[in-house]
This record gives sequence, C-alpha cells and structure tokens, in this order.
Amino acid sequence: MSLNGTAQRDFERALGAANVISDPPRLRSYECDGLTGYRVVPALVLLPKTAEQVAAAVRVCAAHGIPFVARGAGTGLSGGALPVADGVVISLQRLRRVLEVDPVDRRAVLEPGVTNLDITRAAAPYGLYYAPDPSSQQVCTIGGNVAENSGGAHCLKYGFTTNHVLALEVVLADGSVVTLGGDSGEQLGPDLRGVFLGSEGTVGIATKITVRLLRAPETVRTLLADFPSIEAAGEVVSDIVAAGIVPAAVEMMDTLAIEAAEEAVHAGYTRGVAAALVVELDGPVEECAEGFDKVTAICEKHGCTRLHVAGDAEERAAIWRGRKSAFAAVGRISPDYFVQDGVVPRTRLAEVLGRIAEMGEQAGLRVANVFHAGDGNLHPLVLYDAAAGETERGEELSGKIAELCVELGGSLSGEHGIGTDKACSMPKMYSATDLAVMARVRAAFDPAGLCNPGKLLPTPRLCGEIPGKFTPHPLEEAGVIERL
Repeated sequence: MSLNGTAQRDFERALGAANVISDPPRLRSYECDGLTGYRVVPALVLLPKTAEQVAAAVRVCAAHGIPFVARGAGTGLSGGALPVADGVVISLQRLRRVLEVDPVDRRAVLEPGVTNLDITRAAAPYGLYYAPDPSSQQVCTIGGNVAENSGGAHCLKYGFTTNHVLALEVVLADGSVVTLGGDSGEQLGPDLRGVFLGSEGTVGIATKITVRLLRAPETVRTLLADFPSIEAAGEVVSDIVAAGIVPAAVEMMDTLAIEAAEEAVHAGYTRGVAAALVVELDGPVEECAEGFDKVTAICEKHGCTRLHVAGDAEERAAIWRGRKSAFAAVGRISPDYFVQDGVVPRTRLAEVLGRIAEMGEQAGLRVANVFHAGDGNLHPLVLYDAAAGETERGEELSGKIAELCVELGGSLSGEHGIGTDKACSMPKMYSATDLAVMARVRAAFDPAGLCNPGKLLPTPRLCGEIPGKFTPHPLEEAGVIERL
C-alpha cells in the first residue's frame, strides 16, 4: 500500500508534526546519498529523536505497508540510502549521543548518529580510540558504518567494522526491538550480529551500537614515498607483506589523485609523480623502529624518488589530509565522477591498474586511482562531464571496472557496499543459488520487503531479470521442514 493521508497523520502522532517533513524543497535534500548519479525524492522524511520513536515509525510503516530507508549522514557511495518514491526516509541524525565509555572493558555504547571521529574523541581521555577510520570519518556515522561494514585506511592491520562491533540494538521490520550479539561480541546460536553487519539496511535499523575500543599505540611512524611507476609502488607493497611486516596502513595514489589532492589541501605531495605510497606503522617503539627501517629499505630498493618521513604529529596529519581529501578533491579536476570500490589480490594490483587505464582510454575518459594498497581495495574514480553527455559512458565504465575485479579473483566491494550501484552485477560474483539463499535470509527478517527495498540484491525491477524458481530441498518436499 502506498503512503496516504492517514499514514502521514499516524507518523505525526508518533513523532510530532514538526518531525515529519513533507515540504517538496526540503524533501529534495534527501534525494540521494554520496552517489549523486541516482536520485529519488521520498514521500516523507521522518526525524525521530529516540530509539523508541524509530520503532514507532517502523510500526506505522508495517501497518500501512510503506517501504522505508534508514539514513545516517548520507555519505555512502553506493546508493545504499537512495529513497523509494512512495516510501519514507527515517533519518537517524538526531540520535547522536555517546551513551557510555567504559575504559575498563574498553568499549563504548553509541546511538547510530554519532560520527566515527567523535567515538575516538570520546575515548581519547582514557588513552583509547576506535580503529576503523573511513576517509569520511569526520562526518560519516557509526550507524552507516555498521550498515556497510565500512573500512578505512587502517583496516589492513585492525580489520573492518565487523571486527569492532560487539552488540546491536535493532528495530526489525515489524517495529519489534531485539539485541544481537553481547558484551563479548558472541551469542548462542547463529551469528545474527554478523548477519546484520553489512546488510545495508535491508534487515532492520540499528538504534544502539556497542563497539570495542583499542589502546592508543605507543608510537606511530608515517612516511610518504614517490615512485616512477605504479608497478614499482605495487612491488613495494608485496615486499613489505612478504617481509612479515604488518603496517597499520599502506595507501597508494596515482598522478591524477595527487594532482587533485594538492589542488585542494596542499599537503606536500609531489605533483606529476606516477605513484605515491603512504605507509604507517604503529606499536611498541622498538618494534616500530625496526619495521620502519625495513620499509624504507624496501622503498629505496624499488627506485623511490623521494621519501618523506613525518617528523611530528602535524606533518603526519598533513600526509593523511592529502590522502583522505582525495575523493572530494577530484571535483577540482572534473565536474562529475563515479567512485568505484572493488577488491583484487595484492599480487594483481599492477595488472588491474593497467587494465583500468586501457578501459579508460577506450571509453575516452580519465580514471584517477586512490586505494588501500595493503589489502587490494581499489577506489578508481571515473571522471566524466554530465553536461557533455558522458554520464552513460562513465556509469558503464564504472560498472565494468567493478566486474573486472571479480574476473581477477576479487570482489565487487571492499567497504562501500553494493547498494543500488552494483546490485545488477551481483550475478557476476554469486550463483543463482547463492543469491536465492541471501534473499531468503533477508525475507526471514523482513517478509514484506519494506526495509530498504531495491538494494544489495538484483531484482527484476532493477535489472530486467526473470526471477528464477528456487529448487525445494527434498526434506521440504517430504513435509519434514518448511520454508520461511
């Protein structure tokens, strides 16, 4: 059932009329996330202030059959928070309290609207921090991080969001509230916490999140190294790992990405160089020093043309400012761009970058590369000009790059999620049976399909596919078990 006047009045009773947006100009503020190529204006936007109001809003949706999309800061890059035209957006921006910081057990309890960086700020007085650090950490929220299983530069050593979330309070599609996980991150039975993490808002809305905090490292050493070729920089990455060194981060940027970053923030990168690596080690002083000497030797072995070691916290911050500004900075060298997110084995970095360059030339478009080199998580930025009619070519090239990653033994996404952008590419990575099982798991949480519909899994509406029939299990045919 589509949204009607009765439903709107029910939302207003549940949240207060001031917290229900129906004005068309204001609704347009929510028509897309960071993937601006897809835009849909929702019927309403809801602004709950508490977890109880989130649950109340979802119960109204369930009663009227209204689809809903949870939204954090809107920084996602896969169209995961794209609204549904006849549905509502449930914004979690007002749920931004740090409910507890426990320095003894090293954990924090948060509402979903707390920004990633604010978790570390709250923990810092206790000598603790929150490890996952997406480039948008100043503005992205922990609720969105949970939905996408977000990563970041330091996930090579410390893992992704799923490795740091212990428990979740979740509002399910019928408005009921459950807790997944526990104080240790474990629970009896199936790992429902793990199912929820990275489900992209398709099985419910997290309203309280308990995360693990880490002790701040004793020391941190950071270097910026220039190389005459992408291949040379890639060999450095392989040699570092082969030497048994596990850096906190290894990041790579190519000429276009460096040019954009320098235009934006003047971080001290070398313009015109083929590739730059940011390598960071942390931990005990002696261990860090020994590993750092090995890393610098490896860089020099592969023809490093400039090696700058951060001398203090200010220089380290400048190096990271250049890397973390890259996505937004590309707007200085191109009016429009698609940010892609795929993964390949580290050993195939040079190969995939060469293939991407060839594909860009064939499409007549430039591609800037900035990525987490340590774990092979690519972020090619396909540059195009919508005013010149290049949008379709840009979108096609972006999709082909994601599918190329699968072809080379990798994945469609490392941290940005599938969302709307790559749902139709899922059959390139998963079999029909795999996708059917995923759809059944999703349906077990949300039988009516109201939670963030049209995302993650390919659907006939999105991809023009003919839905296949799931083959029943012999025990199901015998009446021993039944399908959910």
